[in-house]
Amino acid sequence: MAGSSQGEVPMLEIKVHPRLGNTPLPAGSSMASNHPPLHEIKPLKDWSSNWLVKMGALEYNKVVNKSEEWRILTCMWLHAGVFHVFANMLGLVFIGSRLEHEFGFLRIAVLYILSGIGGSVLSSLFVRTTISVGASGALFGLLGGILSELISNWTIYANVFAAISTIVFIILINIAVGVLPHVDNYAHIGGFFTGFFLGFVILIRPQFKWSNQRHVPPGYMATTTTRTKYKTYQYILLILSLIALLVGFTIGLILLTRGVDGNNYCSWCHYLTCIPTPLWSCESSRCRLVQLDKQMNMTCLHNGRSGSYTLEDPNDTIEMQKLCLEICS
Repeated sequence: MAGSSQGEVPMLEIKVHPRLGNTPLPAGSSMASNHPPLHEIKPLKDWSSNWLVKMGALEYNKVVNKSEEWRILTCMWLHAGVFHVFANMLGLVFIGSRLEHEFGFLRIAVLYILSGIGGSVLSSLFVRTTISVGASGALFGLLGGILSELISNWTIYANVFAAISTIVFIILINIAVGVLPHVDNYAHIGGFFTGFFLGFVILIRPQFKWSNQRHVPPGYMATTTTRTKYKTYQYILLILSLIALLVGFTIGLILLTRGVDGNNYCSWCHYLTCIPTPLWSCESSRCRLVQLDKQMNMTCLHNGRSGSYTLEDPNDTIEMQKLCLEICS
């Protein structure tokens, strides 16, 4: 958007889709404003988007255009407020503690971190104008790991169908919650599938009758053994899952580094993160701009709020979209 001369006052309208992160907030801006910010730091309740961006929140523009790829990892350790932290840590206690007890800290840590990264990558491919923070993607990865572990090791469970049905029901309920506004279901889905495939690789259990002679006390022999440690179908699932993980991460990272917008190739995907109902709207935020050189006046067409900003770059449409989302929220 080019700056104008003193004799003309251009007016234009921009729109921003409200796709929001794990617990997303409007992305912070470095522009100076002559009115108080709409989002202020509230101790023990909510933290400002500017502070979260400085601490490492996931933001597409910084990841792709400013080579801050580390945000894909750091965003999962940040939260938007005390309630957000409490909800995620409560889920981690109930889900993660059971898995850690059975499979050990190292394997569950790998599952948790890689699932969070998978969620961040998918989120970055679709969420362009907001920041995203939270451990939801990693937690969904743990749920995916539980499901794949049940499938892979079904022979050792007495009632595996009931266990699988229960975990699938829990997963569907949590994904359904993700269609509410201000929730990033892309991170949830990306984390879930990462954890699901990874579970076939690192949460695999030996056959029931398999015995490792190194673990048998001296002078004793295992009376019932099998030649192979794992069943054939477990090996097949492991190989297919490894391929899926390698292909998925490779394609996702290539598309992300090239700046590909997933919304251009999936016209219905926005329904995964927000389904409009009579109770809430998923419509785009629309703003009218009046720009004079580097000075910009912005008015939200939904709520009538307005503000004046000084732009360092009058052609920076990404920053304009962020401000539009902020002023309309």
